[in-house]
Amino acid sequence: MAKAAFTKDDIRQMAKDEDVKFLRLMFTDLFGTIKNVEVPISQLGKLLDNKLMFDGSSIDGFVRIEESDMYLYPDLSTWMIFPWSTERGKIARVICEVYTPDGKPFEGDPRNNLIRVLADMRKAGFTDFNIGPEPEFFLFKMDENGKPTTELNDKGSYFDMAPMDLGENCRREIVLTLEEMGFDVEAAHHEVAPGQHEIDFKYADALAAADNIQTFKLVVKTIARKYGLYATFMPKPLAGINGSGMHLNMSLFHDKGNAFYDEKGNMQLSEDAFHFLGGLLKHARSFTAICNPIVNSYKRLVPGYEAPVYVAWSGSNRSPLIRVPSSRGLSTRLELRSVDPAANPYLAIAAVLEAGLDGLRNKLAPQEAVDRNIYRMDAEERQENHITNLPDTLHNALKDLAADEVMRNAMGHHLYQSFIEAKNLEYNSYRTQVSEWERDQYLELY
Repeated sequence: MAKAAFTKDDIRQMAKDEDVKFLRLMFTDLFGTIKNVEVPISQLGKLLDNKLMFDGSSIDGFVRIEESDMYLYPDLSTWMIFPWSTERGKIARVICEVYTPDGKPFEGDPRNNLIRVLADMRKAGFTDFNIGPEPEFFLFKMDENGKPTTELNDKGSYFDMAPMDLGENCRREIVLTLEEMGFDVEAAHHEVAPGQHEIDFKYADALAAADNIQTFKLVVKTIARKYGLYATFMPKPLAGINGSGMHLNMSLFHDKGNAFYDEKGNMQLSEDAFHFLGGLLKHARSFTAICNPIVNSYKRLVPGYEAPVYVAWSGSNRSPLIRVPSSRGLSTRLELRSVDPAANPYLAIAAVLEAGLDGLRNKLAPQEAVDRNIYRMDAEERQENHITNLPDTLHNALKDLAADEVMRNAMGHHLYQSFIEAKNLEYNSYRTQVSEWERDQYLELY
């Protein structure tokens, strides 16, 4: 999905031609939740002049009440008119960056943070970091009050078709809507678990890819409601079946093309690719807290449900954390398979990029590839192959994050401090709960 270079005059004209009545000004909070300020079209001039304010103290992870005044600076390339409209006219959205009253990028804005890390990448001599996401989601039925239930909308499995896949019509409209909005959808299919779906869209540069993920989530949830369904990106909504991931395919570019490709290299991969891979492996346990940021994320990262559990890589094997898909040339890429769709895409992409850049700076070499099914290895075999585990709880992931200066820097001081504080509160709240499983196991036994 290429970014169009719109001018202020272009946007004024498009708003007039398309009868836009409302503007939805979107940004993302610490937890990856889409926020928006909706204003009438009469405020367009103020927006284009970077003079629209909002209360930053009301947003998770932003600022205290005595520092609440914030400005929204629109990224004009993200101007988009929604295909759906109200009775009173069309709605356009534009993604904004958050600025302080003194005209500086606000450090607590995850999008600003990714822009900062991308600037580090360019200083290192690279031009682009491309991301191709593979987000999965579940469709559940809603009750008579419009609340989501845990009743699945179908009993389909991988690549099943109607009538088994009752979500097919909903998924088809999601795809058509995305294409109408400029997405280049590459594939859409039923996933392994009942009620689970995946829609893959074409890679984009890191910032556009994060924007696309956020827009994708909004479209999926909006269209699902039209069909009386609730779309959730919760990583593991039901026990006993696969959870939802969001694999990230990534490639680094410089002036000569794809920096990961070398026709004469081992596996036709460049030294840069191996160093970047080395950085990802070194920091994998630490960026897990960012890429798998909620208590529920770790119910997905268990053996037996196709999600990666072990820090290893392979050229073909799908059991390790990182896979190198077979495409070469401009399509040479690394696929990180642990990320889930609860992740804030701006923070997750910044973290994996900074991990890779650390590998390049320090010429880190990855351990040997593992081309066996790791799930069938015992602990001794894994140790012999230098395979470690990903953290098994949010608590352990946070400890690894706190111990890794590179990953803390990838978030920036403001976001890191807010994230650690909020996630420790989340985990401590979880620890105080008593589950039905515990009662079933222990109530009568003890």
